[in-house]
Amino acid sequence: MHNPFQMQLLPLQGFPQFNIYSTPLLILVLQGLLLCFLLYDRYYKKRKVLDLLLACILLIMCYHRTTYTIGFMEWYDTFRNTKINYYLINMEMLMGPLIYFYVKSALSRNFKIQKKHIKHFVPWMVFFVIKLGILIYDSQQPGFADNQNGQLVVNFEWPYLTPIVTLFSSAQMLLYLAFSFQLFFSYKRDIQQFFSNTSKKELNWIRNFLGIYSFIFLYGICQIIIEELIVEMSWIQRWWIQFFSALALLYFGVKGYFTDFDFLKDFKKPKTTDGAKLLVADSAGVPEKVEAGKQAVNRLFQEEKIFLDPELNLNQLSKKLALSRSEVSEIINLGFDMNFNDFVNHFRIEEFKKRLQAGDHQQFSLIGLAFECGFNSKATFNRVFKKAIRMTPSDYLQTLQK
Repeated sequence: MHNPFQMQLLPLQGFPQFNIYSTPLLILVLQGLLLCFLLYDRYYKKRKVLDLLLACILLIMCYHRTTYTIGFMEWYDTFRNTKINYYLINMEMLMGPLIYFYVKSALSRNFKIQKKHIKHFVPWMVFFVIKLGILIYDSQQPGFADNQNGQLVVNFEWPYLTPIVTLFSSAQMLLYLAFSFQLFFSYKRDIQQFFSNTSKKELNWIRNFLGIYSFIFLYGICQIIIEELIVEMSWIQRWWIQFFSALALLYFGVKGYFTDFDFLKDFKKPKTTDGAKLLVADSAGVPEKVEAGKQAVNRLFQEEKIFLDPELNLNQLSKKLALSRSEVSEIINLGFDMNFNDFVNHFRIEEFKKRLQAGDHQQFSLIGLAFECGFNSKATFNRVFKKAIRMTPSDYLQTLQK
């Protein structure tokens, strides 16, 4: 493994040097720290654990950029006996659990950090104790003040500890990223059972967050493989991943700070197994409560047209029916063979078709008419309509005009 803290790129000029390599990193890291402060401040005021977790993620990303930022500013050439190898400790083993818990807290409003979660951070704690032991031992050796790196760093940490930590943290990160993606895709499925309009609730920001971080992580793995097995890369070539990471942390901070998660306060995954216990099967094997529930649901949708409310969700429907969310979910799934989202949008599509046949498109644009029917997103309307009718809304209109 290469020592990430020794740079000799430019002629010795003294610290600090503001050049095309150090300046972008410095600016982005400072902006990242500002976003950390804003997230910590909001956490202090509102106690939203996702703000705390994202602030920790950004802070570590800023911290990891410190090595290259001060390196390209000529720190290592100016202060040749610096002991920064001992004080800048790799925190990659903290990132995996933090990312996983951030995604979990973003998608589950009831999530709280508990004592049992500490076990996820034990590997890094062990690593920290080892690093502390290396510092204590080396600081007691003769000549420590005259050299940048002591005996244990050169003879133990670099050849043995660093490769082990790199392999372990890489495997750990892959595992936590896989768990995080699993949470996200499970959430995407669950909201179909709760919200009638999901376009603004799909939280594609979380998908982007995981995708970008995964790209940077895999980029770093490829870089390590190239350096170890093919050719040693220059510090300027290694700079690019630092720059991309600094851009990513800025994006993470801005999107994470301004993304609204409040709509999830009423969201709860329907427990269909609990609902199933409440249903009584008749002699034909068809749950009696499903049949009774179907009639009540049809009345609300066909007579009262509650699907015209673009914010209609399972919680609101269950209150109107005086049933639990699990029961209503069971009625729709078993009685109509659809999830809640598809069921509501089916009525919206039928209403849209009726209004086209009535000539309402002469007073409204197609998208305006779709909004009148309960949709709140052009992209969602076009996707749902094409899936249901097998043609675009404009093509369907043309068939009516022939």
